[in-house]
Amino acid sequence: MKRFLVLFSSLLLGCIFQVSAREGMWLPPLLSGQAAAMRSAGLQIPVSELYNERGTGLNEAVVRFGGGCTGELISGNGLLLTNHHCGYGTVQGLSSAANDYFARGFWAMKPGEEIPCPGLTVAIVRRMENVTDVILNGLPDALPETTRDSIISQRIRNLEASYRNSNLGLEPSVSAYYNGNQYWVSLMEVFRDIRLVGFPPNGIGQFGGDADNWMWPRHTGDFSMFRVYAGADNKPADYNRSNKPFKPRRFLTLNAKGVKEGDFTMVYGFPGATQEYLAATQIAQIADITDPIRIEARSARLAAWTQHMQANRNVFLQYTSKRAGVANGWKKWQGEVQGLKAANVVAKRRETENRFQYWTQSDTSLPYADDVLSRINANINEANRVLPAEIYFQEAVLGVELIARGAVLDRMATALQTTDPAKELQKAVAGWEGFYKNYDSGTDQAVFDKLMPLFFSRVPEAFIPDVFRSQLARYHGNFREWSAELYSQSIAAGRNRFEAFLKEATPASLSQLQADPALQLYRAAMQTRRTAIAPVLAAAQQRLTTLSRLHRKAQIAADSAAIAYPDANSTLRLAYGQVKGIDPDGPAPYSYQTFLSEAIAKDNPQVAEFQVPQKLKTLYASRDFGRWGNKTNVPVAFIADNHTTGGNSGSPVLNTKGELIGTNFDRIWEGTMSDLYFDPSRSRNISLDIRYTLFVIEKFGGAGWLLNEMKIVR
Repeated sequence: MKRFLVLFSSLLLGCIFQVSAREGMWLPPLLSGQAAAMRSAGLQIPVSELYNERGTGLNEAVVRFGGGCTGELISGNGLLLTNHHCGYGTVQGLSSAANDYFARGFWAMKPGEEIPCPGLTVAIVRRMENVTDVILNGLPDALPETTRDSIISQRIRNLEASYRNSNLGLEPSVSAYYNGNQYWVSLMEVFRDIRLVGFPPNGIGQFGGDADNWMWPRHTGDFSMFRVYAGADNKPADYNRSNKPFKPRRFLTLNAKGVKEGDFTMVYGFPGATQEYLAATQIAQIADITDPIRIEARSARLAAWTQHMQANRNVFLQYTSKRAGVANGWKKWQGEVQGLKAANVVAKRRETENRFQYWTQSDTSLPYADDVLSRINANINEANRVLPAEIYFQEAVLGVELIARGAVLDRMATALQTTDPAKELQKAVAGWEGFYKNYDSGTDQAVFDKLMPLFFSRVPEAFIPDVFRSQLARYHGNFREWSAELYSQSIAAGRNRFEAFLKEATPASLSQLQADPALQLYRAAMQTRRTAIAPVLAAAQQRLTTLSRLHRKAQIAADSAAIAYPDANSTLRLAYGQVKGIDPDGPAPYSYQTFLSEAIAKDNPQVAEFQVPQKLKTLYASRDFGRWGNKTNVPVAFIADNHTTGGNSGSPVLNTKGELIGTNFDRIWEGTMSDLYFDPSRSRNISLDIRYTLFVIEKFGGAGWLLNEMKIVR
C-alpha cells in the first residue's frame, strides 16, 4: 500500500511541477539536457556551439554590461550592442546642457570620436563550474543558518582566492543556486576601458517613455552602442588612449532577413532575479502588501518629478535617469499584481502545496518536509505585522532625497568626533558633487509634500517616530509649512549651503549639524526601523532562508521536474521559445511585429515621450529605408515567448542558427508576474528588430561606417 501511495503522489506532483514548454532560464553548461527539446523546437546548431570552454561558443559574444544589463559583441573589433536604457546612466554622466545627448543623440564618425566611460565595465564568462561539493561538503541540511552561512562564506572566499592565484587571469564569482542547494563559479574576464560609440536621441531610444513602458505594441528604438578596448596583449586594461579595440574570440553574425510568427528564438544573458518556487503565502504577501504600497508611494513621487521635469529642462536632465529607474519598477509591479490575480496564482500554488503535503506522508528521507510549509507560513504571517510600515519607510520616507541624504549628514557627524576629522569628513561626503549635479531642492520639496501626508495616513501610530510628530506639530499639522521650513534650514537642501558648511566644518560645528532637521528625521526613521521593525523582519527572514532551502530540496526530492532550472541570480542563462503574438484578454488587434509607420502615427509634438525626431519623419516620408525595410515600412520590434526578467535588458535574441535577430529590452505588462509564475499564455518578451537598429545607425545616425565591421546576412 505504501508503494502505491508513493507512486500516486509522484504522479500527482509531476503534473504540478512540470515546466511549461517555453519556461526556463537554463544554465549554459547543462544545455545538453535540453538538446532534444531545443532541436524539436527548431534549433539547428549543436548546443555545444551555444556554450563550451574551448573559446568557440556563443557565450564568448555575450557580456555582462555594467552592473545589471547584458550586451553582445557584434564585430571583431569589440563593437558592443546593448539597450538605450542600459547605457542611460553612463550617458547622463557624459551629457550636459551643451552636449545634450538625450535630445540630440551621439554618433562617433571615427574611432577617435568614441567617448571614454569612466567606471563602466564589461565582463565575459569564459567558463562555469559546479563547485557544490567544495562549498557544501559535510554540511548537514538543518545546520543553523548563521553557522552554515559563516562556513559557506569562508569556503567561497578561499575558493575564489585559489582561482585568483591560479594565474588564469579570470575573475571568479561563486553564486548559490536552488536556494543554496547548489553552487557554481563563473570565471570572467572583466574589461575596464569601454567607450561610447552610438546613442540615439530619446525620441527614438525612449520613444513612448513611461506611457509605453512594459506595453505592447511598442515602437521604442531601445539600443546603444559601445566599444570594448584592451591593452596591447588584448587583455583587460585601465583606460589609456593607446589601448586598442578588443579582439573577441567570437562575435555574433547579424541576420537581417526578418522574423515571422513561429520562428525559433533564444535569449542569452544575465537575468537578475526570479522567485518561481515561493509558497502561496509569500506570493500573497507580494500581491497584497509589498507591491500595492510601492505602487502607491511611487505614483506620488513620479507625479511630483514629472511636473517639475516638464517645467524645466535642467530638472529634466537631472532627474531623467532617476525617474526611469523608479518608474520601471512602479509599472512592472502594477502588471505583476494584475497578472497574479488574473491567473489565480495563489490558489494554484496552494493546490501544488496540497500535493506536496500528500507526498510528505509517504516520505521518510527528509524528516523536516512534513511541517516545512506550515513553518514558512507562520513566519510570513509574523513578518506581515511590520512589513507595511517598513515598505512605507523605504518608499515614502526615504523616497524624499533630503531625508535619505541624512545618511551622509550622519556620517559627517561621526567624522567630526574622530581624531582626524578633516580626513574622515572627506571620506564621509565622497561623491557629494555627483549627488548635487542631479538634485533640485524644489523638486524634492514637492515630493516631500506628497509623501509625508501619505506616510502619516497609512502607517500605524506605533511606527511613526516622535520626531516626525513633533516637527509636524510645530506647524499645526500643515505639511507644506513644515517642508518650507525644512528645506530652508537643512544644510543638505542645496549645493551652495552644503559646500559652505563643508569648507568651514570643524568639531565645533557638530552641534549645528546635529540640530539639522533632515538629520533628525533620518535618525528617527532609522531608529524606529532598527528597534521596532528590523528585529521582527530579520528573525523571520533568517528562519525563512533555512526553510526555503529545505522546502526547495524537498520539492526536488518529491519530483525531478522541480529541479528543471534554478531561479535567476544575475548569472549567465539561456532561454528559448518562439516568435508569438498575444491576445491576453481575448481577441485584440495585436500582432507579433510593429512598424515605423505606427510610431509616426503616434507622433505628438505636445508630449515629450511621443515626439518623433524630424529627421526620422523625413526618412519615413521619403521612404528612405535603405536595405532595412520594404518600399513602405521598416519593422521596429517583435515579441516572443522567451522567459526573461530584469538583467536580460540588452540580451541578444538569436535565431535557429545562433544569429542575432534582435535585442531584448522589455516584457509585456500582462506577463510581468513571470518573475513569480510563468504563464505561457501571457508571458512575452519584447525585442528590438535588428533591422531597425541597422536602419537607425545608417540612415538616421549617418554612422554607416560601423556596419562595415559587422557580419550581416540578408
